Amino acid sequence: MPNFKIPFLGDGITKGDVVKLLVKEGDAVAKDQALFELETDKAVVEVPSDVAGTIRKILVKQGDKVAIDQVVMEIEGGAQATPPNPPAHRGGEPEVKAPPVAAAKPVPVGMAAAKPETPPIPPAHRGGGAETNGHHKDDRILPAGPSVRRFARELGVDLGQVSGTGPRGRILIDDVKLFVRTAAKVPSGGGATVGAIGPQPLPDFNKWGATHREPMSNVRRATAQKLARDWSTGPQVTQFDEADVTQLEVLRKKFAPAAEKAGGALTMTAILLKISAAALKVFPQFRGSLDFNSEEVVFKDYYHLGVAVDTERGLLVPVIRDVDSKNLVQISVELTQAAERARERKLALEEMQGSVFTISNLGGIGGTNFTPIVNQPDAAILGVSRAVMKPVWNGKEFEPRRIMPLALSYDHRLIDGADAARFLRWICQAVEEPFVLSVEG
Repeated sequence: MPNFKIPFLGDGITKGDVVKLLVKEGDAVAKDQALFELETDKAVVEVPSDVAGTIRKILVKQGDKVAIDQVVMEIEGGAQATPPNPPAHRGGEPEVKAPPVAAAKPVPVGMAAAKPETPPIPPAHRGGGAETNGHHKDDRILPAGPSVRRFARELGVDLGQVSGTGPRGRILIDDVKLFVRTAAKVPSGGGATVGAIGPQPLPDFNKWGATHREPMSNVRRATAQKLARDWSTGPQVTQFDEADVTQLEVLRKKFAPAAEKAGGALTMTAILLKISAAALKVFPQFRGSLDFNSEEVVFKDYYHLGVAVDTERGLLVPVIRDVDSKNLVQISVELTQAAERARERKLALEEMQGSVFTISNLGGIGGTNFTPIVNQPDAAILGVSRAVMKPVWNGKEFEPRRIMPLALSYDHRLIDGADAARFLRWICQAVEEPFVLSVEG
């Protein structure tokens, strides 16, 4: 009877949690019909059947952790279901024709499958050769997606030394992590160790009192790993400033009904998205990313901005695209819908990719200021805190004004402190005098 296996879902995705079963044993299913919902690192996706037939046996239940290529159902009446290979040009990559791999032997239930054999790397390839545009310096094509290459570059790992365990020998992020963990136990040529990479072992907390453990969610695990990489990859500095939003708040309330009529909410975040897109045009270095392999700065000529959204599962960052070409009503509607999809676990992976700048607004919760971590490969992130009434001297007397604290964290390798101060001051001036958007933005 044909087995249904977890198919290839995207570069770097190797496992997930079964959120909800959409069929039961005995059900007739059509080709492309969704069988269950799977939660990966940051999104919940529906996994469709690649055959038509009848569900004879379901081998997983809600809450189970599953891996790519794992058998989860038996479907009678359809052709053998096999996981599709990655598309030939996913991410602009040529199809990788990996050497044939010996057929895997059956694995008893409860035992981990053995790592597939991969061709040994010749000694000439083990010397830390550089990897550029998907090719090793000896012109070998490396079977790894863009996100894996970027992750390896951030950790200083030569992909030519990493064995892939994905479909057709493809190198996955977990393979790079395993390589780093292994390397951390081996002294380097100078006698030092790489032990600083990764978290240190915890003490035995039970010596001091009772404890209990809960499994880490996919979102929490992915957030922890990414923030650790982002923080350790480059030096980050935070610039602080304040914007007088007294008049802007009056305008926001005046035009809010137009956004509500269209199905959105004209929030301060929506307004800051528009202002930030204009600032990114005036200060193009904030749209840059460092490429140390080619010793170049990549400047993005698009204006896709990420917005941090607080959800029950953790922090998600949907991306609003082409903010520069949309009006405030359009931005408000898209932001409202994206936040709803994030909280309902309906965001697709591609909806959280491609940002050039990020905004994190904690004003609705409180606090006077904070230092957000740059969402790399972005160059900067804007943190927004709660606006409060303050007495401000106008030259003759103190008057009450609504003041909003702003914090700009930036990658100091790419952005100098003076430029960061100018960028944030420009945003404050645009908040206080929206006419600046027409003059300079």
